[in-house]
Amino acid sequence: MTRSDVHPQHRFQPWQVWPGSYDTPALAQSWPSGPAPGWGLDLATPIASMGSCFAREIKQVLLARGYNYVAEETHHPAAKHASAAWERLYNTFSMRQVFEYTFGGWRPQVRWWVAPQDGQVQDPYRRVLLYDSLGRAEADFARHRLHSRRALQRARVLILTLGLTEIWQDRGDGAVICLPAGPYVNQGGDMGRYDFRVSRYQENLDNLERIHEIMAQHNPDCRLVVTVSPVHLWATFRQDADVVSASCNSKSTLRAVADEFACRHANVSYFPAYEIATILCPLLGRPAYTNDRENFHVNRPTIELIMDHFFATYSR
Repeated sequence: MTRSDVHPQHRFQPWQVWPGSYDTPALAQSWPSGPAPGWGLDLATPIASMGSCFAREIKQVLLARGYNYVAEETHHPAAKHASAAWERLYNTFSMRQVFEYTFGGWRPQVRWWVAPQDGQVQDPYRRVLLYDSLGRAEADFARHRLHSRRALQRARVLILTLGLTEIWQDRGDGAVICLPAGPYVNQGGDMGRYDFRVSRYQENLDNLERIHEIMAQHNPDCRLVVTVSPVHLWATFRQDADVVSASCNSKSTLRAVADEFACRHANVSYFPAYEIATILCPLLGRPAYTNDRENFHVNRPTIELIMDHFFATYSR
């Protein structure tokens, strides 16, 4: 136990006190580990992940270290980033839509975009997936739903990485597209039905609650690990904030959402990937981010440090 010089009557666990303050030991090369989550995983535990591009980093490390990573649609380029061909899902709305189309009848008013010049068919909800016909698009999506269901039902641990709060939303039915990008947008497709806005705390929490509700019905034994991606926004669509402030707002909102979500459910835990990159690395005097053209992205040593702590926290 650690004694408080300011409040001597209190006794704290070492992880409750800022490292190096007063008589507390200085920070070592690891995060001050908090209370154990009450469960663990081993090399045989089926682990899935989805979310922002940091989910891809998690996937790569899990595979490299021999863990039982759930991998469906391995032939599909959109499966590079996650356990199925979900592509990158930067916001909780896009995540929720995956669970709803996997286990329900989610069908937005605008299902496909058709590029006005070359006729390519684009999936608005999975970043930039392209097809040469509507028939092939529908067939691939039907197969994808089966793979998505298998992945989510096989998992005993599902890692969700939360990325940002900026969304483009269909004002007709509320569906959220992934990004205004790809041939449909580049060739002058009509984007008039979509409004850009910054999503807020309660609606992001509602999205996670809906995901939890669906998983409780279809895979009640699965544990959820929620983390905030340490990758900053490369650019913001906001006109009222600079990119650094916009990134901070996204991460702060999602961090608060993740805290509330984890506190509500015994099978949900929060993992501090964002804090390890943005607080631990500076305290250790280590650069957390790359120094190349993608300097908003965490570097490889930081990814390894984050995952080392993940395994120290959850591995049996």
